[in-house]
Amino acid sequence: MSKIFIIEDDQSLFKEIKERLEEWDYSVHGVTDFANILNDFIRIEPDLVVIDITLPKYDGFYWCRRIRDISNLPIIFLSSRNHPSDMVMSMQLGSDDYVQKPFNFDVLVAKVQALLRRAYQYQNQEINVTKFRDAVIDFKKLTVVRGDQEIHMTKNESFILSVLVNEVNQAVSRETLIEKLWDDSRFINDNTLTVNVNRIRKKLDDIGLDDAIITKTGLGYMLKE
Repeated sequence: MSKIFIIEDDQSLFKEIKERLEEWDYSVHGVTDFANILNDFIRIEPDLVVIDITLPKYDGFYWCRRIRDISNLPIIFLSSRNHPSDMVMSMQLGSDDYVQKPFNFDVLVAKVQALLRRAYQYQNQEINVTKFRDAVIDFKKLTVVRGDQEIHMTKNESFILSVLVNEVNQAVSRETLIEKLWDDSRFINDNTLTVNVNRIRKKLDDIGLDDAIITKTGLGYMLKE
């Protein structure tokens, strides 16, 4: 049974999310102390986190950073704010999805299911390590190592990179990536893919793998050997 940690201070909303997810046999946990959310996270050892942006004491962005320091598990942001910068910030911090309030609970459940499936598939894929240029990509550890430099990826970033690696030097359409990532393109904002790809590019650039991912106008993205 997958464990889900809901970081939401609106107790009525928390209870409704909890009830909906428990209908799908998930084990759902809430926060006991909003000043020490990381303690709850470590104690619960969840498989996925759903986190609101507006929280007491510190906001969701702060806690996302703290969680990303120690874990690459899937993270979904919730927010009643409609600023595009909030979505961009959440993706830059390593979240895997962003849900705008008010939301359809069936959509939230579908996103949770899709993220957990991908996380499970990562643990069971046959090819965990591959070489690209003079770097080593470890899809199990979610790392790319080049010499003495190392970057860490989120599960979404690693999944996108794995799709591109399998089609190296060939263009992969945005539609294909969205379908593979989210299982159903109705449940994803196209901007989320752009943010994830740009984040991978920056990380690869940081270790000297310049222009590794290029945009093929009208076709999609290509990992260039």
